[in-house]
Amino acid sequence: MNYRENTLLSIEGLRSHMLRSLLSMLGIIFGVGAVIAMLSIGEGAKQEALDQIQLMGMNNIIVEEVKLKPEEQTQTRSNFSAGLRWIDALAVQELNPLIETTVPVREMQLNVLYKKERTKATIVGTTPEYAEVMNFNPVEGFFFTFQDVEDVRRVCALGGGIKRQLFLFKNPLGERIKIGDQWFTVVGVMEEKSITASRKHGLAVTDVNFDIYIPITTSLKRFVEVGTEMSYVPGQGWKRTQQSEINQFIARVSDISRIQEAANILKATMERRHNFVEDFALTVPEALLRQSQQTQRIFNIVMGAIASISLIVGGIGIMNIMLASVLERTREIGIRRATGATRRDILGQFMIESVMLSFAGGLIGIFLGFALTKAIAAYADWRTIVSINAIFLSFGVSVAIGVIFGVYPARRAARMDPIDALRYE
Repeated sequence: MNYRENTLLSIEGLRSHMLRSLLSMLGIIFGVGAVIAMLSIGEGAKQEALDQIQLMGMNNIIVEEVKLKPEEQTQTRSNFSAGLRWIDALAVQELNPLIETTVPVREMQLNVLYKKERTKATIVGTTPEYAEVMNFNPVEGFFFTFQDVEDVRRVCALGGGIKRQLFLFKNPLGERIKIGDQWFTVVGVMEEKSITASRKHGLAVTDVNFDIYIPITTSLKRFVEVGTEMSYVPGQGWKRTQQSEINQFIARVSDISRIQEAANILKATMERRHNFVEDFALTVPEALLRQSQQTQRIFNIVMGAIASISLIVGGIGIMNIMLASVLERTREIGIRRATGATRRDILGQFMIESVMLSFAGGLIGIFLGFALTKAIAAYADWRTIVSINAIFLSFGVSVAIGVIFGVYPARRAARMDPIDALRYE
């Protein structure tokens, strides 16, 4: 078989019917573009989930306060449970050998003032281990120390976002800011974490860039009234109820392979300490990651299958066009056979045409896929990641479809009787 001659004849056949060739490629173009776009969305969502889990800490267990209804709060808290408290975190660390350390977190929304700049921020009362446990390091100055916690000092570390709001390009170290009605000295600025809009609404991950960190003892002693509120209890009127002392605490597990075992022991400890009042909830980021990955695999399979339908439709379109081309060029086939071309030559000519259509459609589809992912990222505010695997997969399938759906028209052309082909009008 003369490959060069067959290739030139195939190119000439496609060029002579350019519009028909472009229309036959549309299914492949949109199919490849859709597969790349869908897989890039899935890959982006997978990376978002992974980043969220990493922010929470892969080997951490998070124990959060559960808000009770006013009537439950006055009854159960007064009789059975005092809510989530710092001593709970200390007890869990002492009683659970699998837990390396625990970090309390107390959050408050307060006004913050520096000279004429005013804003509202989340004030996080915690301990120095918070930076290590959450892999959250200062880029200027330092996080407060254990001595600051012990001495109830009014010092703070700023998130990168809140630092820009209050100080712009000025060095904040050593400056004094007013938090609520208390003055604090800035001792550090934390590194900035990448928090996208979709991540904020995901696994309850807040934007830590706009938080201010102070010693837990300072938070508890300087902002006492923040922990109380008035609630209306049916039949009893307005009652002053005590909230949990802290909003959550983070327990770091030394061996990540035993994190579920540690979570079970922690839950049993907390249930006994709270007399089985359900005013706390456990979050295990590692388990959330497994669940997210399983969901993402299903999403990728479903989206990939839907997008692949376009590729199949494109293959059917190529076969339809090639069958029409065979019928239209019957006399040409007869002349080639009469001048010495073999069945293998005819088969090769039409197979090359089919593969060229799918190859060109696949290349154009790759560019369309890139354009779609950029448009989705820009207008839908979704993170998209185009992987090499997605490109090779979609392009490989498009070429394979050209081969598969081109076989029947090519075989039909090759099996034509040359005498009958020459007589065809």
